[in-house]
Amino acid sequence: MDKPFAGQVVMPAVISDIPEYASPIDGKMITSRSQRRDDLARSGCVEYEPSLSPTKGKLRNKRFCDKHGLTVSEEFR
Repeated sequence: MDKPFAGQVVMPAVISDIPEYASPIDGKMITSRSQRRDDLARSGCVEYEPSLSPTKGKLRNKRFCDKHGLTVSEEFR
């Protein structure tokens, strides 16, 4: 294989499949990454990536937290 970066070995990577879960959208069982992609596409949803979130997955909306019994993150109080 080509070595795009000098001194690094390039090899294929294998990612394990996801654990089975019920879709929060329609309750169907999702048992693979492809089913997850299809479920998200059907419902017009996107994958949540905390690293791209401006709040990094932390809670800042007091009304939302009160409604769901959660606590606002320290830096947003």
